[in-house]
Amino acid sequence: MYELDAAVTHAINGLAGHSAALDLLMIWISSIGVPLLVLAVAVQWWRRPDRPHMRHMLVAAGFSFLLGLGLNQLILLEVHRARPYDGGITNLLIERSADFSFPSDHATATFAIAAAFLIHGSRRAGLAFLAAACLVTFSRVFIGTHYASDVVGGALTGVIAALIVRAVYREGTRADRLITSIL
Repeated sequence: MYELDAAVTHAINGLAGHSAALDLLMIWISSIGVPLLVLAVAVQWWRRPDRPHMRHMLVAAGFSFLLGLGLNQLILLEVHRARPYDGGITNLLIERSADFSFPSDHATATFAIAAAFLIHGSRRAGLAFLAAACLVTFSRVFIGTHYASDVVGGALTGVIAALIVRAVYREGTRADRLITSIL
């Protein structure tokens, strides 16, 4: 299985270095993608249509994001996977990371947001967030900082977090009404 993962990772990272413009775009997407998605979620707080449901969904996306990253920290206590550039699989386009490779926090964060929107019935926004999540996670492999399986694992963690939040944080409860009435 490792050989397949390394081959896919090497193939994607092998696209780097042929176009300075594409390399810069992927570096930019990798660095600014998560903050832009968080901003895209946050600015919707003041949307008028179906405000209580929208706010519930936004809070659920935030909780999913945080839970997913928390789950990653638990996984990192047990899994200490070296980065692909340390194994000579990829050529790194950015600075080295100090933490382990699996799972990808970028994938977890972006897929948690996309999954939260999709699970809560916002198909159009959810698909837009999903497209952005795929682009961000692709960029992480492209720039050489993650194995392909790292981003798949991170995406899975994000989706699991969104499912847990959906099961626990219910729309219309007293806590939900309190949180969504802010501002």
